[in-house]
Amino acid sequence: MGCFFSNRRKAEKESQPEGGEERPKQYSWDQREKVDPKDYMFSGLKDETVGRLPGQVAGQQFLIQDCENCNIYIFDHSATITIDDCTNCVIFLGPVKGSVFFRNCRDCKCTLACQQFRVRDCRKLEVFLCCATQPIIESSTNIKFGCFQWYYPELAFQFKDAGLSIFNNTWSNVHDFTPVSGELNWSLLPEDAVVQDHVPLPTTEELKAVRVATEANRSIVPVSRGQRPKSSDESCLVVLFAGDYTIANARKLIDEMVGKGFFLVQTKEVSMKAEDAQRVFGEKAPDFLPLLNKGPVIALEFNGDGAVEGCQLIVNEIFNGTKEARESYLFKNPHPWTQSPGTPIHSPGETGREEFVVT
Repeated sequence: MGCFFSNRRKAEKESQPEGGEERPKQYSWDQREKVDPKDYMFSGLKDETVGRLPGQVAGQQFLIQDCENCNIYIFDHSATITIDDCTNCVIFLGPVKGSVFFRNCRDCKCTLACQQFRVRDCRKLEVFLCCATQPIIESSTNIKFGCFQWYYPELAFQFKDAGLSIFNNTWSNVHDFTPVSGELNWSLLPEDAVVQDHVPLPTTEELKAVRVATEANRSIVPVSRGQRPKSSDESCLVVLFAGDYTIANARKLIDEMVGKGFFLVQTKEVSMKAEDAQRVFGEKAPDFLPLLNKGPVIALEFNGDGAVEGCQLIVNEIFNGTKEARESYLFKNPHPWTQSPGTPIHSPGETGREEFVVT
């Protein structure tokens, strides 16, 4: 009479390979698809148009080096991208989760979005930029910046995959690690610069399949004036609290305000703590805390004569009879505000401004 485990032991014995050797264990990392580094680099190219389509990079690192007179388009999100020793190239980079680093490049024209942007030992670059943190240049000259202005259908999802907000863009707040007395190593491109005159669309059949548009009103990233001189002493700050349609409402408000002749100065998406609310809303702060707990707020700064009144009218038109309109709030007296890195709304420190808050 056999024991309870006899059949199981027999099966285990039969399953062992000949010679008594045990099969090697399989781990999850052994089963991952092998990555060929050559698929994630462009190196040593000259007079070529090359690129990657949506889905072909999928968050990997990418390297561009030793390219000359090339047009390079990365229509996908990536982890980090390094560009070394490139000359006279046109470069488009989809959203980069980490850093974009240019080293020893010259005469290049670029459009890109990233978390961190750094330039070292470069000269004569033009960059239409979306950058979540302060752009850095070092030992570089004649670097010109403009606001990111680009669209294709997959781009919004790629921003999410890269963990970037379309509203966090400090493109014009550049820090120069190696300033030269009496000289300026960087400047802003003309506000009326046409993106395609600097970064033309791809011409190969494969890359033309990506439906690109560069008009300001179609750009995934709102086109802001950044640190350009303001046209008016009157500005207003609009805060939209988290909800199902917050991004759509922000985009609609921007379109309407710009269409009426006002200027979008800057945008931010950030979580506000109770102490931030106290600084901004004062005695009204407790009323807003439940809304702040729903998620990050989107803050929009507009500038122009009549900006406060104009913004109030437009909000009433857009959200007529809706929850957003009923809960909108206008600071009756000038409510000064300033900004510091990390939060769009901070303690008072300027005069002559009013705030308008949409909830």
